[in-house]
Amino acid sequence: MKLTIIGCSGSFPGPDSPSSCYLLEAEGFRMLLDFGNGALGALQRHIGLYDVDAICLSHLHADHCLDLCPYHVVRTYSPRGPLPRVPVHAPADAPRRLAAAYGMPDEPGLETAFDFARLTPGVFEVGPFQVTAARMNHPVETYGFRVSYGGRSVAYSGDTGESAELVKLASGADVLLCEASFLERPGLPAGLHLTGRQAAEHAARADVGTLVLTHLVPWYDREQILQEASLGGFGGRTELARSGALYDLG
Repeated sequence: MKLTIIGCSGSFPGPDSPSSCYLLEAEGFRMLLDFGNGALGALQRHIGLYDVDAICLSHLHADHCLDLCPYHVVRTYSPRGPLPRVPVHAPADAPRRLAAAYGMPDEPGLETAFDFARLTPGVFEVGPFQVTAARMNHPVETYGFRVSYGGRSVAYSGDTGESAELVKLASGADVLLCEASFLERPGLPAGLHLTGRQAAEHAARADVGTLVLTHLVPWYDREQILQEASLGGFGGRTELARSGALYDLG
């Protein structure tokens, strides 16, 4: 299994990264976790334009799903289109919400290019991957994912505040992609995002192998987020996400 970080910028694209998007590959199958704004361009540096086999969307905020709209253009109107529909596992109301974002009527909507399946907590198969979805602590319906293949696993927090479900989901994972949107300061809102320290505390409780701090909002100092993560009691490898970074899990 191979993981490539396509986009890791939180809330909006940054100068060196699109919004959230992560590519997982095994046995020639290519699956995206999230498809935030700006990700489609950077994705083409790593795989062919038509080579996405499945997509899982953690939630329907623009920085996690909006590039499904331009990808509909690719699948429908390119010289090779129309192409077979891509399975999209997403929260409830995704077809209507994304059709509205694109500017299409509800029917036929984006379902000419995508085969939407509603997410619920639990385990399901996507190509060669076993995917576990769990609800996260965020103001809208939001899921974290654990993707397993060949005895290896990657956990992804999506967007979340402090969450016991995230610890369960990530337990023993080789890599935890964990959001760290906030710097430490008084009065942070609950049930929204994590700090670097909180991300590290979750990683320590889950006993993961490597913690990758992601969803990095461009107006904050990334190195300060990394420094604050050192206060979270996690003894494993901790690093900042970077667009284009590759993790070969063997």
